[in-house]
Amino acid sequence: MLDFLITSAHAMGGNGGGAPSGGPAGLFASFLPFFLIIVVMYFLIIRPQVKRQREQKTMLDSIQKGDRIVTTGGIHGTVAGFKEKEGIVILKVAENIKIELSKGAVARVVKSGDSKSDNEAPVTTDK
Repeated sequence: MLDFLITSAHAMGGNGGGAPSGGPAGLFASFLPFFLIIVVMYFLIIRPQVKRQREQKTMLDSIQKGDRIVTTGGIHGTVAGFKEKEGIVILKVAENIKIELSKGAVARVVKSGDSKSDNEAPVTTDK
């Protein structure tokens, strides 16, 4: 039985029976899947990530005093000032309560200049 398989393998020829043998066309065909994977990864992963980073940097550079922001930790507050050299934002979270945080910790700007944003609902307590 094993002799039959070996004999038929020799009968197919040295290059696998009908498969293109070497040369530039064979080399290009063998690397084509790798090139396609790299192109797909670029358009699906790398390019959108670079776009998000560019938008985040633009948002961080456009923050001004009085903007309402949300930090990556979920803290809501109003920008009270900056320490530009250290890259620190001074955030007012309540009356007479200010915290300092890294400029990179700002997740998003909720709305500029207003004390409340459009998506905040007023808090009511029923007693």
